[in-house]
Amino acid sequence: MGTVNRRRIRVPSADSPCPCGRGVSFGECCGPLLGGAEAPTAERLMRSRYTAFAVGDVEHLNRTWHPAGRPTRLELDPEQRWTGLEVLRTTGGGFLHTEGTVEFRAHYTYDGVEDTLHEHSRFVREDGRWVYLDALD
Repeated sequence: MGTVNRRRIRVPSADSPCPCGRGVSFGECCGPLLGGAEAPTAERLMRSRYTAFAVGDVEHLNRTWHPAGRPTRLELDPEQRWTGLEVLRTTGGGFLHTEGTVEFRAHYTYDGVEDTLHEHSRFVREDGRWVYLDALD
């Protein structure tokens, strides 16, 4: 990963592979979204949120979390390392939709132990912007 900025974010360089695993550079993929650009689809928002967890960008996570479910305080554990993302399935969440879901597996290491978070996330458009709503059971 790249440097740590003054907010303690581990920012990849623009030409580094994007942590979300989409196969393009950080500067072409999640970098602009973490910088405030709007995600065109629910999947792209989910990928940018994964990247935000991976690099420690709490501001992006809060900005893209629906107010109904947003935690009042969010602290990321610097010992948790996100190591890979698999998008399994999407429904809706496109340019003309107002809601969508993304099922994914996010791989991580914590305290030397590898594990996986499997989630089926719901996203909605709020004032024209995609936001994370919650996880389906």
